[in-house]
Parts: sequence; C-alpha cells; structure tokens
Amino acid sequence: MGSGINPAKPVVAIMGPTASGKTGLALELAKEVDCEIISVDSALVYTDMDIGTAKPTAGERQSVPHHLIDIIDPVQSYSVAQFCQDTVRLIGDIHSRNKVPVLAGGTMMYFNALINGISPLPKSDENIRSEINAQAKSKGWQALHQELCRVDPVSGERIHPNDPQRLTRALEVFRSSGRTLTQWQQEESDTCPYEITQFAIAPTERRVLHERIATRFDIMLESGFEEEVKKLYERGDLNEDLPSIRSVGYRQMWQYLDGQLSYHDMRERGIIATRQLAKRQLTWLRGWEKVTWLDTFGKDNLTKITAKVTL
Repeated sequence: MGSGINPAKPVVAIMGPTASGKTGLALELAKEVDCEIISVDSALVYTDMDIGTAKPTAGERQSVPHHLIDIIDPVQSYSVAQFCQDTVRLIGDIHSRNKVPVLAGGTMMYFNALINGISPLPKSDENIRSEINAQAKSKGWQALHQELCRVDPVSGERIHPNDPQRLTRALEVFRSSGRTLTQWQQEESDTCPYEITQFAIAPTERRVLHERIATRFDIMLESGFEEEVKKLYERGDLNEDLPSIRSVGYRQMWQYLDGQLSYHDMRERGIIATRQLAKRQLTWLRGWEKVTWLDTFGKDNLTKITAKVTL
C-alpha cells in the first residue's frame, strides 16, 4: 500500500444518509481541527454536476481543501477500486502535511470497500447480463429481486428492487459462479492500512429526514437544476444508462427533458428516489460495526468526535 504509512495517525469518517448534514459537520470540524476533506460520494467525482449533487460551494472548498471532487467527466466511469487506491494515497499525502484526513460522504459501497476490502468478484459475463435483462423485460425487476432474496437473502435485503444495476450484478455473480455475492464478499482482500474512526450522522426521526430531502430537492429546482441537466442532455454523448446520469435526481430530470415524465412526476419521483437512497444508506449503516451515531441537530457532535479521535 505504499511506504511511510503510519496506521496510528488519525483518520475520521463522517457517514450518513443523503441530506443528514455530513458536509456541514465536516466543515465545522475543519474550524476546530487542521484537516482536509476526502469526498466519499460517487456523484461528486463528476464535473458539471454541481446542483443536483449538493456539491460543496467554491467558498467552502477554498476554506478547506477537498479531494475527489470534479475529477472525471460525466461520460467516464470511476470504479470502487480506483476510489480505494486514490483514498489510501490521499490519506498518506494529508498525513505528510500533518493534517487530519476527514472522509465525508454517503456512498456506502465506497466506505465498505475501503474499510473491509474489495472482494475478488468474477468478471462480468455479457451473455448472462443479456439473459437477466431479457427476463426483467418479461417478468419485471420485482420477480428478479424475489429470486435474489431466495438465493442470497443478505444481498436481497441490501439491494433495492428498483436498483437494476446492482440487482443484475448480484444475480450475474450467482449464475456465473454458483456462489452468492455475499459469499464472495466475505473472502479476505486488501483493506485500508489505516485505523478509521467512524461516525454516522442522521436525524433521530425518519420523518424529519424525509422533510429535509423534499426541501433540498425543491431548493435544487429553484437553483437551476433543470438548466444544469439540460446542458448535459444537449451534449449528445451522454445517456441515461451511464452511472453519472443514473444518479438520483439526474435520472428523473433527464427523463423529464426526454419527454418521459411531466414536471410534477419528475419532482415527485426525484424525491422518492432520494428517500429510497437514504433508506438503503441507513440499512447499510445499521449493520455497521464500530460506528458512533450522531444526531443531525446535536449540539455536542464536535465534542463527541474530538473525544474519540486522538488529534
């Protein structure tokens, strides 16, 4: 994993569902501690996708160095393995400047791979993927999700029926290897060489989180989200199957611009999709080990962080 690694040096992770206050807490921490923020968000890596991703503002990024934001074009893809390599390298760089790396974001797949390692999964099989997609068209994704729940209940619980990308991959792994995704993921692989002190932030009531999500979506709409996606739509080299455009909010706005949805349905589906994402993030986190929970509205969050981390 490179030389000069000091596992004893502090690394802080601030995880949580969308709209829970992760970015705000990381910026608050930066006022108390000399740190740099590493984004753990699969949508913030893309350029020209600012409003719909709730990207930190230019001012916020100027006040505290941020990493893994605006690093690739929306037509490109960014793998979990790349994220892990980049993050381990960045942690070492930040430590070399005698600062504290703060990992902030809600892409739980990234956190999981970084902390628990990446499993040596079988390669993708186009024939099996085509077969799964054909079955989805004839039977529906719900039926395929039920199949996954039968063969791999752990993945079935974690993967939403409306998440065709992950659902396809889980079924593909089982059909191609005869072993479930859960079994593959339990195998040992390289893990992060640093000890990461982990915190999760969320409101205590789900209703409050739902309200925050709806409010944030409306603020995005008022801030020019439609215009942002329109520019991407008009480029001509992007489509709704790309990981960037599949991001919550972007897919629904794309479908509205494509004439597939009314404005009202776009807003409603965008909010529902974001709530479903938040639910999946919370499901991941509830099964997480070594995590300290913080309340979105807690007055002592910084005290709890600094009490647990040797800074």
